[in-house]
Amino acid sequence: MEALSLSVNAVSYTVAAELHPIDDDPFTGPIKNIAPWNFTILALLMFVVTLLSLSENFLVMFATYKFKQLRQPLNYIIVNLAIADFLVSLTGGLISFLTNARGYFFLGRWACVLEGFAVTFFGIVALWSLAVLSFERFFVICRPLGNIRLQAKHAVMGLLFVWIFSFVWTFPPVLGWNRYTVSKIGTTCEPDWYTSDINSHSYIITFFSTCFILPLGLIFFCYGKLLRKLRKVSHGRLATARKPERQVTRMVVVMIIAFMVAWTPYAVFALLVTIHPTIELDARLASIPAFFSKTAAVYNPIIYVFMNRQFRKCIIQLFTGIVAMPESNMNQTSERPGITADSQTGEMSAIAARIPIGGATTSPRSEDSPTDCASFAQLPIPENKVCPM
Repeated sequence: MEALSLSVNAVSYTVAAELHPIDDDPFTGPIKNIAPWNFTILALLMFVVTLLSLSENFLVMFATYKFKQLRQPLNYIIVNLAIADFLVSLTGGLISFLTNARGYFFLGRWACVLEGFAVTFFGIVALWSLAVLSFERFFVICRPLGNIRLQAKHAVMGLLFVWIFSFVWTFPPVLGWNRYTVSKIGTTCEPDWYTSDINSHSYIITFFSTCFILPLGLIFFCYGKLLRKLRKVSHGRLATARKPERQVTRMVVVMIIAFMVAWTPYAVFALLVTIHPTIELDARLASIPAFFSKTAAVYNPIIYVFMNRQFRKCIIQLFTGIVAMPESNMNQTSERPGITADSQTGEMSAIAARIPIGGATTSPRSEDSPTDCASFAQLPIPENKVCPM
């Protein structure tokens, strides 16, 4: 154990010496060429981000625990996203606030490795949760496997995949395939993007492919197919029939923009310094992508939860005690065959349910078409139900 401790300390010291001059050890004091007010601004930023993220994501978890209606398969991954964002802020956000308040990573090298792994692991869990969420929405609305519907066992399998897959690609630096080390600004820890070692380069390229390109590709594919199916169904109908398509389009565009805004700067920065490890970057500029990606934990709950009418009504009831009543204009829709309170699956199903039945205005459709997204009348409308405790 003592030998392992010496090895970790030696690795961390070597990397720190490569990133900073000998008299600028980020574990013993602030980087001398960075004015103290820079760390003060970063500390205030992380205080606000951490406070908002912890509050919002805890509220999501508490509301899900409190209301039975929210404990549905399509909401599992949303709650998982809230848990991951909560843990990112609890580890990375809190530690970043403390270290920036002091101006250097005073917690030591072991804490640096722990913080680097925790932030990367929980961050990739959150990122892959967004990708799995897009797939589940595509699965629920377009039903690519025919009559197979999303059930609790499928949602649990998705959660297991997210956590295991994320762990597989974030734990190797702890074992020596790359490493977690202090960043250039000296107050956060991350994978070593600057190493010129071929072995570490192979990890960065693999990590970039599996934890950014792959989930981003899945998001574009699933939401692209979803929008194309909705346009096909509502083509030529009345303007009111096309309203759900516009709602979904706005939601999807916001989701994709949020994903790109949070993670693209960090991914581009990591790829840039991997390709050119000797590039000279100002420490403050190099720190922006990492700090910016942490803000995703604040607006993820707003986009994926509070824009969901089902969650929103239950949270309002949680604070006010006022029970949200079903909208009167949904009474006829709720009488359609197959719509029951027991088959609630989320806001995307609710939007899809508002699209008129294909047979009502067009020629009859074949019932055995596995990818037909027009049979939305069988989908539930959960967000207009009362939120039961």
